Amino acid sequence: MPGYASIIPGAGGPWQWTVTFYNGLMTPLTGPQVISASRRTDVPRCYPQWLADAVIRGSVVVELPYSGRTRLVSLLPKDVHSLVLWSKDYGPLLANACSLRGTLRRYEQLFCHLTITGLGGTALEPAIPPWQVAVAQISDLVQLVGDARRVSLRYDPIIHWYDGDEVRSNLRAAEPIFRSIAQTGVQAVRVSFATLYHKMHRRGAWRWYSPGLEERLQIAGNLAESSHSLGLTLYACSQTSLEEAGFQHSRCIDGSLLSELHPRGLQAPMTKDSGQRRECGCTTSIDIGSYGMRCPNGCLYCYANPQIPRPDGSERNSKKL
Repeated sequence: MPGYASIIPGAGGPWQWTVTFYNGLMTPLTGPQVISASRRTDVPRCYPQWLADAVIRGSVVVELPYSGRTRLVSLLPKDVHSLVLWSKDYGPLLANACSLRGTLRRYEQLFCHLTITGLGGTALEPAIPPWQVAVAQISDLVQLVGDARRVSLRYDPIIHWYDGDEVRSNLRAAEPIFRSIAQTGVQAVRVSFATLYHKMHRRGAWRWYSPGLEERLQIAGNLAESSHSLGLTLYACSQTSLEEAGFQHSRCIDGSLLSELHPRGLQAPMTKDSGQRRECGCTTSIDIGSYGMRCPNGCLYCYANPQIPRPDGSERNSKKL
C-alpha cells in the first residue's frame, strides 16, 4: 500500500520538525527548509493553480519517487527558508496567473532557474516559446525576486542529434543567448550535456549523438572563453569533467548563496543533498513536484515524464516513456 508521512513539531523548538512515514521511519528536519518546485516537472508554467493552492493551504502531500510513500511538507512561510523555482517559461507566473505571483509574496526569498536551450518552438521543445521570449522575461523576473543573483540561466542540456548523416546541436544558439543574458545583469549560467537515457530512444525516430569527453571539453572550452568576455560564469551541472575546461562546480541549490542572499541572513541547510546524483553539488532541499504531474512542455530529451504528442495529435503512452 502507498505510504503516508506526517510532519509534527519536534522537541527541539519551534523550528524543528519530524517527518514520519507509515512504516515508522522518522527524519528530523531542523530549521526552515529550502523548497524546490520542481526538478520533476515545470510547475510555474504548467501547474500554477496547484502551486498557488498549496501555498495558500500551507502544506502539500508529495509522492516520493520510486518508494510509493508520501510526505506531508509544510509550506507555511515560517517553515520555508527559500522557494526555488525551475521553469522554461515564467510567463504565467509573471502575469499573475491563478494569483500565483501575489501568493508567492508571502515568502522572504524566491530563487528562479530559467532554462533556455535555443530549441523553443522546434520539434524538440514543441510547447516552449522561442528563446527571445524567455530572455525578455528576465527583467521582470529580477524585479520579482529582488536581485539578479537570485536568477540563474540554465543552458541545459546541450543536445546533439543526427539529421541524415549530419550531426546537429543547439550550440549555434549559445552565443546570442549568452550575449542577451549578459545585458540583464544575470551572471550565473549552468550547463550540462544531455544524458541519453534509454527512454529517449523510444520517443519517435530521433537518433541521438553523444560527444566523447575530448569533444565535450573542446565545446566547453569554447563556451567558457566566449562567456568570460561577457562577464558570465559557467557552472557544470553534475558533470565535473567540464571543470577541466574552466567551468565551476555547480550547486544549483546552493545553501551558502541562499544564506548570503536571505533578507535576514538566515542560514539555509548546508549538507549535500543525498537524494541527487553523486556529482551533484546541491545542498539539501525538499522537492514538492511529482513525476505523476506530467509535463505538457513535450521536450523529447526530458528525463522525467513529459507528455509527448504524436504526429496525429494524440499522446504517447506515458508508461512507455
